[in-house]
Amino acid sequence: MAHPLQPDPAVLGNLDRLVAMARQEDLGGGDVSSVVVPAGAVVRGRFVAREPLVACGAAMLGAIAGAYDSGIETDVRVSEGAQVAPGDVLAEWRGPARAVLAAERVALNFLQRLCGIATVTAAYVEAVAGTAAGIYDTRKTIPGWRQLDKYAVRVGGGRNHRMGLYDAVLVKDNHLAILAAGGCPDPLAEAGRRLAGVRGRLGAGGFVEVEVDGLEQFEAALALDVDVILLDNMPPAALRQAVRMRDAAGVAGRIELEASGGITLANVRAAAESGVERIAIGALTHSVRAADIALDIEARSGRRDHR
Repeated sequence: MAHPLQPDPAVLGNLDRLVAMARQEDLGGGDVSSVVVPAGAVVRGRFVAREPLVACGAAMLGAIAGAYDSGIETDVRVSEGAQVAPGDVLAEWRGPARAVLAAERVALNFLQRLCGIATVTAAYVEAVAGTAAGIYDTRKTIPGWRQLDKYAVRVGGGRNHRMGLYDAVLVKDNHLAILAAGGCPDPLAEAGRRLAGVRGRLGAGGFVEVEVDGLEQFEAALALDVDVILLDNMPPAALRQAVRMRDAAGVAGRIELEASGGITLANVRAAAESGVERIAIGALTHSVRAADIALDIEARSGRRDHR
């Protein structure tokens, strides 16, 4: 099913900055290989899937082409989020051969990574279908790529965790370790006290979350004024127990539970069936495999035109 998402201004701004940098590092002083291509040659290039994938980034190919030559025409053939089969054409470029060849590698680098993220995200979403759990990303993104990486997660049917350190609170084990090293006898309770009033600094969609790594610590966290408790590296049995404890404490409507750590496609269903509302997976973005996509070039007779 086609996904209604399209790149928003933040995503497009991220794209423009990255393409400018990618173009400069790739072209430098000019494409010296293009000497073998006649200056007036025109081509048609099709972006073709070589494997099943979820389309993401085809909607950006026009902007990428425009960074090289306004004469490159872009015809997008698939919607963002569409399921694509091997041999399907995601988009087509028509225009000056030298410009198309100059932009080819950068365009594929973007398209392959974005499709790879959307595809693996969709696989996790499908694996937990029918449960109450949503699939969330993390901050484990390629530096500079965060808006694009998280957009691809949304296209794949996943959900975004916090964008950065500024829009939501996540008190992790290292925060608590620093409090403990300073002589604090109860780091978790102290963190709860220090969080008082922090909500006023958060924007729309902001939340307060704390990480725990055991059920005893989890029980203490249930008394804090938080929105989410992250259950770090807990097996399904412990996740189920945490859900029961949360529900018995009468805070199920106020506190959501998030499983994270060591979750793969092989065990994500078990985590989801524990009853947690959120599953955060760094692998959606930090180690994703690029999708197999090629730009197949077809030379056209005659010189450059503007049709």
